[in-house]
Amino acid sequence: MTEKYINPHTDFGFKRLFGSEFNKDLLISFLNAMFHGEQNVQDVTYLNSEQLGDRSDARRAIFDVYCENDKGEKFIVEMQNVYQEFFKDRTIYYSTFPIREQAQRGGDWDFHLNPVYTIGLLNFNFADGLENAKRWHHEVKLMEVDTHEVFYDKLTYIYVEIPKFDKKENELVTMYDKWMYILKNLSKLMQRPAALQERVFTRLFEQAEIAKFNKQELKLYEDSVNAYRDIVNAIRTAEKKKFAEGRAEGIAEGRAKACEGRAEGRAEGRAEGIVEVAKKMLDNGMSADIVAEMTGLSLEEVSSLKH
Repeated sequence: MTEKYINPHTDFGFKRLFGSEFNKDLLISFLNAMFHGEQNVQDVTYLNSEQLGDRSDARRAIFDVYCENDKGEKFIVEMQNVYQEFFKDRTIYYSTFPIREQAQRGGDWDFHLNPVYTIGLLNFNFADGLENAKRWHHEVKLMEVDTHEVFYDKLTYIYVEIPKFDKKENELVTMYDKWMYILKNLSKLMQRPAALQERVFTRLFEQAEIAKFNKQELKLYEDSVNAYRDIVNAIRTAEKKKFAEGRAEGIAEGRAKACEGRAEGRAEGRAEGIVEVAKKMLDNGMSADIVAEMTGLSLEEVSSLKH
């Protein structure tokens, strides 16, 4: 492997840095940085990342990281590399699990709930509803439409568009800036940047250095990198093909239709790319549940690809 440090966009890389008890200081630092002092997370407890539905036939959910802080507030943190048409729906669905599990069975319960935060770290530009947004950090709460005041402050969705973060090393000011720089550039670095001198980054670079992995860790990371590259390459190839087809059709129909053709081509390309990746994962022996979780396809769609 040519990189010195792991790619945090891979499943192994992300969970090594943020999903292990041994490195929970990294997660605590990131959460506090992201909330700009509105949160003061002192400790986190990792919870079961596999959530089951209320019925035996209900679809389960598998989170990248699921934890609660010392005040009982719940955090779901997801690294999402693949655009999904219904990604907002997915985050809403995920948030129902930590809400429902707070219900007290038996006795009197007054419906008091602890806050739930669903955080999506997106390795793509999330155009759906955010086309005109220039910032890369988006915080969503239930709002009263007329007054624009927050109606309910215990349910928060945060979407972070990593590609939109464009600050250079000499422009990093806040801890959030520094964490975003890490998320976007870690695998491209050959040494620790001078701007990242905080103690937490000492630990991060120690844990991220590939040369320090044992054989088993290296094998798991290589497999994770290959799966990540398969997804990226398949989507890019499909997008280029559909973009070209859409552009040709658009030109033939006039400039007004060209933009529509290109947009449709990109969307169809993403969809075809995801299907091709899912087929390859199944051919490599991955379970339908895992393929569905990583690609965003439904379990039924993945199962149909086996035939």
